[in-house]
Amino acid sequence: MTVPERYDVAVIGAGPAGLAAAVSAAGGLKTTVIEAYGAGGSAAATPVIQNYPGCADVSGAELTRRIYEQAQRLGVSFVLTNPAVGLSTGGGERTVTLADGTTIAVHAVVIATGVAYRTLGVPSVDKLTGAGVVYADSVAEPSALAGQEVFIVGATAVAAQAALDLAKHASNVTMVVRAGSIDAGVSAGLAKEVDRTRNIRVRVNTQVVEAFGEGRLEGVRLRHRVSGTIEAARTRALFVMMGADPNTEWLKGSMVRDNEGYLLTGDELLRNGRLPDGWPNERVPLLLETSLPCVFAAGDVRHPRRGARDHAGAAGAARASRERRGSTELAFDRRARRIDAAADGVPDPLPQIPVPEVW
Repeated sequence: MTVPERYDVAVIGAGPAGLAAAVSAAGGLKTTVIEAYGAGGSAAATPVIQNYPGCADVSGAELTRRIYEQAQRLGVSFVLTNPAVGLSTGGGERTVTLADGTTIAVHAVVIATGVAYRTLGVPSVDKLTGAGVVYADSVAEPSALAGQEVFIVGATAVAAQAALDLAKHASNVTMVVRAGSIDAGVSAGLAKEVDRTRNIRVRVNTQVVEAFGEGRLEGVRLRHRVSGTIEAARTRALFVMMGADPNTEWLKGSMVRDNEGYLLTGDELLRNGRLPDGWPNERVPLLLETSLPCVFAAGDVRHPRRGARDHAGAAGAARASRERRGSTELAFDRRARRIDAAADGVPDPLPQIPVPEVW
C-alpha cells in the first residue's frame, strides 16, 4: 500500500477564497491546493473586479492569475483536474482521497469548492460568459454600468435586489422571468419596490433563447412562452441569477450540511446549545470549523446569507496545524481545546484578504 503524501494544510478549491486561503496558510506551512478544473473558479470569468484592494479595474482572470502565481512563489503545490472525492478523519489526521485513488494526509483542511450557478442551457449565452454575460448572486459594482441597458434573468430575491441596485445607475433594467410573475420567489415588499421603480421592467412568461455579439455580448433574443413571439434587444450586460448549488455533494454523509447543501460551521452546528452528533471534542467548533475537527469552510460553500465571503478558515487551519507540529506529545483534542482558548480575544496573525465579488 502506498504511503499517502503529507501536508500541513490542504485547500480544496482554487477560486479566490481557496487561493487566498493558500496564500495565508503558506507562511511556514506545507500547503497544497486541490482543484477539479483550473485555478480561478467562477471569478475567472468575471470581466471587471473593482473592490479588491490594490487591484482596481482588473479582470477576474488576471486577479486570480496573480494570486495563483503568488501562491506558487510561496511554495504552494497544486493538484489540478484531479478532484477530491472523499474526506475522512482518524488518528488525529485527515485524509483526502482524489479521483484517481491518490490519498493525501493533512493536519487541517480548508474546503473552498464554491458553488455551481444554474445556467440557462443556451450555448450562445455560455459562449459569452465573462464577455458581458455574468452568472452571479450579487452585483458588487452597479455604478460600472451607469447609463447602460441591463438584463437580469431570474425571479429570486437576489435578482430583484440586483435590479433595484442597478436601477440607480443603469438607464433601464429588464428582469426576464419565465413565470407569470415574480411573486413566488420575491417577498411582497420587494416586489412592490420593483414595481414602483420607474426604470425597471419585468418581462413575465419570457425566456432568453439566444445571446449574440462578436467576441462580446451585444444583445439577446427573447421568446414569449405563451405567444411564441421572438424579439431582439440590445444590451452589453446580462446577469443570470437563477440561484446556485454548493459543490458539496462529494461530502454527503461525511459532514453536516443544511437542506440546500451548504456547509454548516461554528455555532451553526449547535442544537439547543448542544454539540453536534459525532463531534469528538469537548470544545465547541471554531468560527468556520465544520462538523469535522480542523476541517474549515471558506467562501461560497457556506450559505451567502451567513456572510460567506471570507477565507478565515485558512487562519484556523494554520493555527491547528502549527499547534499540532509544536505539541506532538499531546492528544489532538487537547491541542484543539488549547487552540480554541488561545483564539478567544487574540488577534489572528494571518492577514485577512477579502474575496472579490463580481460586478
